Amino acid sequence: MLVALTVQNVVLIEKLDLAFDAGLTVLTGETGAGKSILLDALGLALGARADAGLVRQGASQASVTAEFNLADDHPVLAILAEQEIDIDGGLILRRQLGSDGRSRAFVNDQPVSIGLLRRLGDALIEIEGQFEAQGLLDPATHQRHLDGYGGNESKAAVCGAAHRRWRDAVAAYETAQAELDRAKADEDYLRHAVEELELAHPLPAEETELVAERALLANRAQLIEAIDAVNVELAGDKGADRAIAAAQRRLDRLGDRLGDQATHQLQPVVAALDRASIELAEAISQLQHMAADLDADPKRLDRIEERLYLLRDLGRKHQVPVEALPDLLAKLTQRLANLDDRGQNMAKLQGEVETSRKLYIDAASALSKARQKAAKAMDAAVNAELAPLKLEKARFATRIETAPEEHWSATGWDRVTFEVATNPGAPPGAINRIASGGELARFMLALKVTLAANQPVPTLVFDEVDAGIGGATAAAVGERLKRLAKAVQLLVITHSPQVAALGHQHWRVEKSGSKTATTTTVRPLDEPARREEIARMLSGATITDEARAAATKLLASAS
Repeated sequence: MLVALTVQNVVLIEKLDLAFDAGLTVLTGETGAGKSILLDALGLALGARADAGLVRQGASQASVTAEFNLADDHPVLAILAEQEIDIDGGLILRRQLGSDGRSRAFVNDQPVSIGLLRRLGDALIEIEGQFEAQGLLDPATHQRHLDGYGGNESKAAVCGAAHRRWRDAVAAYETAQAELDRAKADEDYLRHAVEELELAHPLPAEETELVAERALLANRAQLIEAIDAVNVELAGDKGADRAIAAAQRRLDRLGDRLGDQATHQLQPVVAALDRASIELAEAISQLQHMAADLDADPKRLDRIEERLYLLRDLGRKHQVPVEALPDLLAKLTQRLANLDDRGQNMAKLQGEVETSRKLYIDAASALSKARQKAAKAMDAAVNAELAPLKLEKARFATRIETAPEEHWSATGWDRVTFEVATNPGAPPGAINRIASGGELARFMLALKVTLAANQPVPTLVFDEVDAGIGGATAAAVGERLKRLAKAVQLLVITHSPQVAALGHQHWRVEKSGSKTATTTTVRPLDEPARREEIARMLSGATITDEARAAATKLLASAS
């Protein structure tokens, strides 16, 4: 609830510090004293549109600060948590307005946007006046109020969950369908690309091997010449193989002449020459094979060049390195295979769309039936409040229409609108278009009293709800305000002594001035002062003893 309001330099207000109690607070005062200025100031703190004309003449800046205590389950807490704003010690909204029309907003001394301030303000205080276009006058709130009155929150939650499942299923189906459409549009390309790559049959590391072989073949003539020269050195008439063979024969003859002892000592040398002969023969054989390979396929170099060109052309075409072509072929082949799988998956997703849509229809239908039942009960309750408020010819009705499917939402398919007919036989219409200023405030009061148990906003402001009425009607208004104040905090600007007498807290708005300045102040009234104020409201400028006696009687009956 609202616990304090500080106003500085707003129109005629120089400085005000107001502390609020729970229950019903009434503000009275003569016409033109500045009661509406208080509402303008409060509106600034709640994020209302700023006007440089609100800054007191001669001041450079106006400032309004509103302090609130919040219940543990207040919806504002979720907004503050979302914005990472600490609320230890209470919630303080502050608005500064410069004489140039620029304004700044703060929440617990943290700078915030005006939009966030307005969002918080809408959840903290609701102003019901003759010309206010918020609260119950906003059709967007009617469905929520009806659900609160009928206790349909759980059905609404089930409907919301069903709607989310349905929309998620539709989104999944549409995404899969778009992917399938794209895949089908690319199917000819995919098949051509796969056939082309399969025909090329790229192998891992193939480019590296081909480049190495090409380098070898590019130097074929020099290699053959070198191999021939080496072969002559190794196997020619004076080659190494003949030299080794000659050495082996000499050692054999030497062993024969010198006997077994010499043969034994020469054995390691003979073995080494044998190994050398074998290795040399292997080297000569490899050289011969190498020379034969170089001579065997004179066109091999051309084919390597063609293969490299083909692979590199495919790489450029698909914008991948040559070594990635085998992986690309595997991926494209899998995409083709997925076309058949996606077709099967689409049938599964379509089934989920149909199932979830049916669940939503069931939930929305159950919610709509519950709303129809609640609307009948609420209409009867509101209409029962109208006659005592001098609206006996009026009729309140809740219109519930089914929206087209494209407008079905998480809150169901109902369009809920509160309507009134102010004269018998007249067709009902939107409450804010049919009712006059004074009627409108009383309609709001009847609705608020009916909805009090489910009132989401903890503080209500009624601006001249008793305009144009008096006597028994004013008393009826006051009785309903008193009843409503048991459920929420109420601030009421009133000209009715019957209403003023019921306040738990009573302030008088006064205007004083000199030749140079006019100032609006707010004075809390004790019991004697309250009696005088109510007597003034009863009798006018001259307060009589009869008026004081009547005021005493009103206060006594109100307690």
